[in-house]
Amino acid sequence: MAGPYPPDYGAGPVGPQMYPAPFPPQSFPEPYPDNVGSAYPGMLPPPVQYPRKRRWPLIAGALLAVVVVGGLVAAIILAGRNGNDGRSNALSDASAKAAIQEYLDALTNGDDEIVARHALCGLFDDVKERRSDLALAGLSGDAFRDQYSRAEVTSIDKLVLWSPHQAQVLFTMRVVPASGSSRDQPPTEDEQAVAQILTQDNETLVCSYLPRTAGQY
Repeated sequence: MAGPYPPDYGAGPVGPQMYPAPFPPQSFPEPYPDNVGSAYPGMLPPPVQYPRKRRWPLIAGALLAVVVVGGLVAAIILAGRNGNDGRSNALSDASAKAAIQEYLDALTNGDDEIVARHALCGLFDDVKERRSDLALAGLSGDAFRDQYSRAEVTSIDKLVLWSPHQAQVLFTMRVVPASGSSRDQPPTEDEQAVAQILTQDNETLVCSYLPRTAGQY
């Protein structure tokens, strides 16, 4: 037959044949070479030293807060004590009644100095020229005695505090009309009046006085 024929395997020994390896040869990592250049030029910078957190500012802040809170507590306690003291010395019905009665007695008896002391409302001791004040007090006393021969405070009807040391007072007084008065009145009667009072330097003063049924004295 023409053409190639398969080799005759029975015709004698056959020479060695080259076949490809069934698997690639096993590769192993090469050792890291020495003296490899660094990617960072020059010397490396020194390590960064991060500051340690200081505890002293925190402790100092806590101590300051404690001191502030303690001061506020002390101030509140002191204010409460002062408030109690102020209330103990504040105007009352009894002190108002006593001051008004003293003023009415001075008007009745013609004691111009006491009337002026009340009317000046705490300024009497520091006023250098008092003649005009004493003259005005005398006129007030004359007008009062033209209406009444006697006046007695019987009740404090209303005490309106403007402060622990200032108040407006509505009070009732029992009056005896002056002899020869043109007013047709019974021997005694009750009348209301309004007074503005001030307590200062252990004194309670009637700064103004206005009867509800007559003029102001």
